[in-house]
Amino acid sequence: MYRAARAQQEIQRFLDIEPVQVAELELDDGGVLRPGPGSPPVTHGEVFVLVRRGGRPIGTLLGSVPEGADPKTVLMGLATREQAPPGPSSAGPALGAVPSATAPSATGLTSTALTATASTAAVPTRALPFTTVVIATRERAAKLAHALDSLLAQDHPDFEIVVVDNAPVTDATRDLVERKYGERVRYVTEPAPGLAVAHNKGVETAHGEVIAFTDDDVVADPRWLTELTAPFSADPGLGCATGLILPARLRTPAQVLLESHGGFAKGFTARTYEPQDPPADEPLFPFTAGRFGSGANMAFRTKVLRAVGGFDPATGAGTLARGGDDLYGFVRVLAGGHRLHYTPLALVWHHHRETWRDLETQAYGYGAGLTAYLTAILVNRPGLLPAFLARLPRGLAHARTLTASREAEPAADGAPGGHDARTHAWPARLSRLQRRGMLYGPVGYLRARRALRGAAR
Repeated sequence: MYRAARAQQEIQRFLDIEPVQVAELELDDGGVLRPGPGSPPVTHGEVFVLVRRGGRPIGTLLGSVPEGADPKTVLMGLATREQAPPGPSSAGPALGAVPSATAPSATGLTSTALTATASTAAVPTRALPFTTVVIATRERAAKLAHALDSLLAQDHPDFEIVVVDNAPVTDATRDLVERKYGERVRYVTEPAPGLAVAHNKGVETAHGEVIAFTDDDVVADPRWLTELTAPFSADPGLGCATGLILPARLRTPAQVLLESHGGFAKGFTARTYEPQDPPADEPLFPFTAGRFGSGANMAFRTKVLRAVGGFDPATGAGTLARGGDDLYGFVRVLAGGHRLHYTPLALVWHHHRETWRDLETQAYGYGAGLTAYLTAILVNRPGLLPAFLARLPRGLAHARTLTASREAEPAADGAPGGHDARTHAWPARLSRLQRRGMLYGPVGYLRARRALRGAAR
């Protein structure tokens, strides 16, 4: 009886979540306010804003624009009032606005983000490596077209695009690529289902020194590929780079709920992970690979990714393991002695899933993918077992925290995009599904490996 009443309360809370507009605000040149990708012009109400300076992302804010007010004036006032001046003297968030119905709140505009922006944008365009961009897709031609349009608008001087059509059941993707994109996009097929298998097909056919991956449900910022690949030119020891992922739309309760608990964003401070010098604030390093980035925005030095065997084909969406292929890739590269760099300058806009059922599937899949990738790492690199066992007690505590139901905790810096700001309660139903997924993950991975062996016979 209690559980049923609580479930009903959670459902009602979920249905009460209001949509939020998405926009971009450029601080230079007197301020320019633009709607986010695919969004209508900004009006009154809640607005999630990416703040830029000189075109580069420096933070996000959530503003409430009163009816009749000019959105640009309101949001510019907030951004310029709350932005911390760059400099080494202030190392943390410099924001203290209190959210209200008419006073916006803000998050992410920190001096560290501004310093990182200035320090990672200096690689000359001519020095950028030739890059292969891989998009794996399956029967989502309409979304794929938007992603490809954004990739063809990149300012990177030297790259190719490969579409991997994964286990297609129709000719829709092939027809789209051949009809609309001709020789600008290379089309290949991978008959075996699974994201990791499809990505490995891309690795196999890539010509680039660097291979970048994104999804068919993103819109890439025009400087995405330049910013994602520049670190490889600056650091010969770099094996992997990841970038910033922000929501393209926040129109449904599911999209707003996911973003209010961090979404896919990893913040606005650039960071390099060095396997020989584990970060003091990451006691589970390198096994908390979700901290490093996500598969919708990642790149590898091609020879490094090939040297570690690519992605484990028994992981990823479309397999019994349900996910974890990107996390596997991150840890394998780090375990091979190569550095990983996160840069907030490499931005893609992601179309979050839209329904409650989508969130249920996602929660279970993320839980399964997490433990599936850990199983894959230990199966393929048994030498990491002692390090894993040493971190296991803290890892279990971290998993309990990660999957706990969470009440809403509106704070001074709370906003969708506030990277775990918790402005909406995280339902117990989703927490239970994450934990069930984590219990299933090792079984799913081993079943996926068995299925691959059976298919190979």
